[in-house]
Amino acid sequence: MVSAPSLGEQDYVRDGASQIPVKILVVGHFAVGKTTFIGAISEIEPLTTEERMTQAAEHVDDLKGVRSKTTTTVAMDFGRLTISDRIVLYLFGTPGQQRFVQMWEDLARGALGALVLVDPERLADSFGVIDLIEQYGLEYAIAVNHFDGTPLRDEAALREALDLLDDTPVVTCDARDEKSSAGALTTLVRFLLDRARQEQ
Repeated sequence: MVSAPSLGEQDYVRDGASQIPVKILVVGHFAVGKTTFIGAISEIEPLTTEERMTQAAEHVDDLKGVRSKTTTTVAMDFGRLTISDRIVLYLFGTPGQQRFVQMWEDLARGALGALVLVDPERLADSFGVIDLIEQYGLEYAIAVNHFDGTPLRDEAALREALDLLDDTPVVTCDARDEKSSAGALTTLVRFLLDRARQEQ
């Protein structure tokens, strides 16, 4: 289980700075756990746009490995997490199906970065997601959603399979667990701050 590192306000803001809202995308392929992740970590009641899946959707959405899934996000999920007196993260979860990809461009506007949730048993499904995030020019971190009963994957093998740059953060999390999810978001925020400092 990943625990969230201790965060200090000095890690995020200058003296005298006002509260800063930060938009973060939570993305990933269909049925990877985005809604669960935001629901586990949001300090407010999350906004979800879950709808029951119909029999017609079986011919459109690949349910291989997720036969128990009965609902799906059709617009977005939204949550909020305050990480210091100054910094508030606004989390926008994107729908995972290809037919909803047009929504991603609007959701990506103004985002500082993205947390890409990955199912280690369906890595190939993440290729298109990563391509889109790179197309929008967003910095990102990979959060491998470790499900019960699945073996832990070697990080080097994951990096090679996903064709990641050496400095792209990779962390394992459990999207159902608040502390584990906070650890994944912390990894992303630290990475984004480091990048911002390098560009100054």
